[in-house]
Amino acid sequence: MNAVIAAVGVMLVLSLSRVHVVIALIIGALVGGLTGGLGIDATLKAFNSGLGGGATVALSYALLGAFAVAIAKSGLAHALADKALAMVDRQHASGGGSVKWLLIGLLWVVAIASQNILPIHIAFIPLLVPPLLYVLTKLQLDRRLIACVMTFGLITPYMFLPVGFGNIFLNEILLANVARSGVDISGINVTHAMGIPALGMVVGLAAAFISYRKKRVYDLEKIEQVEQVAVQYNPLSLMVAGVAIAAAFIIQLLLDSMIIGALAGFLIFSVSGIVKWRDTDDLFTEGMKMMAMIGFIMIAASGFAEVMKATGQVQTLVEASASWIGHSKGIGALLMLLVGLLVTMGIGSSFSTVPILAAIFVPLCVQLGFSPIAIVCIVGTAGALGDAGSPASDSTLGPTSGLNIDGQHHHIWDTVVPTFLHYNLPLLAFGWVAAMVL
Repeated sequence: MNAVIAAVGVMLVLSLSRVHVVIALIIGALVGGLTGGLGIDATLKAFNSGLGGGATVALSYALLGAFAVAIAKSGLAHALADKALAMVDRQHASGGGSVKWLLIGLLWVVAIASQNILPIHIAFIPLLVPPLLYVLTKLQLDRRLIACVMTFGLITPYMFLPVGFGNIFLNEILLANVARSGVDISGINVTHAMGIPALGMVVGLAAAFISYRKKRVYDLEKIEQVEQVAVQYNPLSLMVAGVAIAAAFIIQLLLDSMIIGALAGFLIFSVSGIVKWRDTDDLFTEGMKMMAMIGFIMIAASGFAEVMKATGQVQTLVEASASWIGHSKGIGALLMLLVGLLVTMGIGSSFSTVPILAAIFVPLCVQLGFSPIAIVCIVGTAGALGDAGSPASDSTLGPTSGLNIDGQHHHIWDTVVPTFLHYNLPLLAFGWVAAMVL
């Protein structure tokens, strides 16, 4: 059996069986390495060498956690939450309907903006979502819907709009790798190429609103234990919080570093006195613990991906799929998309998947007679498939980091499975249709 199929299969089965994702990733990596012929020593060496690849993201999450706790201490997010709660109380008779849609719309817009207008990616989630969780819980909103809304905003913009992270994915990675493989991309509108697959994401989001339309009850006391719901704040603390957040985002954009941005924001709170100097150590530790699980998953996922690469069987899987296709364009498009789904779910990054797929799939697409714009669509969709629904993807880990601070949102069953069903399946169908009609 192909090592990638074995590793990803074991990892997914264990995760769905409620084995912790970190353990599932480690066991999956061992199975993949041994199946790929690396042996136990080479597998562990590859896994250990890959751990460092997730360290930057893990440290970023830890510092964002500390920054988020400092923001909670200032009362800024809670001031917004208090306003929302007041609106809920006023509209109690009608179930707080308008407030519900306002909050969903806010998270949707911010998630989309995080990919292009203000390209901070998942950095907004630990800062914005935890303080709003009490309001969302009081409205009895199903957190699976919120996870789907945020995941939509984290993925669809970069795979459709060539701005911010979309410019990197569509122009610098997708078009560049297709061109490097020998296809003339002059005159290709990449937004047109990815339009139909992006429509599949919209259909998936609409389906999520239907699937999770019913109210879901969560324990308010558990939120109160981890998230202060009655925080004292004043104009000075709110102003300092605004300055700290603005500074963190500006520094991140200038230096391309979430670590330095979050650290700068935290220091502003400390220097201003909003966070007492004697409380700094405890508060910093509390924030890092809040994000520890996500950080360790990121580190383990990097080790898992390195083992997959070390086996050399990612390329073997791609080449094998080429031999299965024959001369059928329909079967070819479907198999290429399925292989992309499998590889991305294993690696956890669509940005890393595209170069691997393009090297084999582009010549194959040319041989099958696909048009240049269809080739761009196939490779782009194959790369994006699996970003939603992968246990190791930051597009699923990000929403979980904000929704699970009280332990009432399971990463696999409440984020991974819902996003897989509502986005990967429509994306697979719409991507195949696009490949056949473009």
